Amino acid sequence: MEQTVVYEICGWLASIGMILGYLPQAIQTIRTRKTDDIALPTFLMMGIGGICFMLQGILHRPEPLWALFITNLVTTSCSLIVFGIKMYNDYFKKK
Repeated sequence: MEQTVVYEICGWLASIGMILGYLPQAIQTIRTRKTDDIALPTFLMMGIGGICFMLQGILHRPEPLWALFITNLVTTSCSLIVFGIKMYNDYFKKK
């Protein structure tokens, strides 16, 4: 197998693994709205990191790294959703 094919396969397998790692937490948080055990700084930093990786993937030359971009688009969206629910629960919802 050619090296670039192995490189692409590894990138897409990493993408699938990352997305499947983030989705359960996001889905659980959306469904239950429970965020007591979630660390706010963690999801904030993961969101910022995801945005940076999205930029790296889309700005890569000679061509964009789509696996990197798509993975971080999904994981950043999940992080921002969880972050938003956490912010609402901790700072805006009356307890």
